[in-house]
Amino acid sequence: MANSDSRDLTQLNGCGKKSEVDELAYAEIVVIRHGETEWNACGKIQGHLDVELNDVGKEQAEAVANRLSKESKLSAVYSSDLKRALVTAERIASICGVGEVIKDKNLRERHLGDLQGTVYAAAPEVCPAAYKAFSSPRDQEIPGGGESLQQLYDRGTSILQKIADKHIGERVAVVSHGGLIRALYRRSVSTVKCGKVLNTSVNVFHITKGGSWTIKNWCDVTHLKQTEFLEAGFGGDKNSG
Repeated sequence: MANSDSRDLTQLNGCGKKSEVDELAYAEIVVIRHGETEWNACGKIQGHLDVELNDVGKEQAEAVANRLSKESKLSAVYSSDLKRALVTAERIASICGVGEVIKDKNLRERHLGDLQGTVYAAAPEVCPAAYKAFSSPRDQEIPGGGESLQQLYDRGTSILQKIADKHIGERVAVVSHGGLIRALYRRSVSTVKCGKVLNTSVNVFHITKGGSWTIKNWCDVTHLKQTEFLEAGFGGDKNSG
């Protein structure tokens, strides 16, 4: 997962200073999962449903924004258009002195069809057909308009490559969702499982215009270690949102 560039991201310059990635042949994309929602906390499946951050999620967004403000300057902030991601992104943009957040629906979580709005533990009984498609070893679309994992992968990796192509030599933030971030990990490290993607975790990708992807930092939540919010959230597995 590491590359020959062994710089520690926590040692980068402050928010208002020139980025260390300037003039390099890749974009540094800081991908962040949104803060916690009440549905995350109770294990309710969100997908494309538009759920607000809870109080914990707002505190997490503040913490990650403050963390990024002490690192290398962000050139832009992109976000899913769903509120839980957008509010997180707006806090980052505000504290880091970036202008308006660029919204893109392609950064949304996986559409989970009939499973959306269901408590995950009850899904096998409440939505048996959708749950069967979701849990099948074969990659399938989920009844009710849900996406397959391959469709999610194609959508997520395509939009992140497009963002990288616009920002070669720059550092940008992208706020998205657990399932989509797992797809980005798969694009970079196909042979190793990524584990959970925690709320407001920081995941740093170096992406070249030619399509070479490297993960520089994965699931970093050191900004939460001085708070009560490290272990909060539904864990960021492929269905969480």
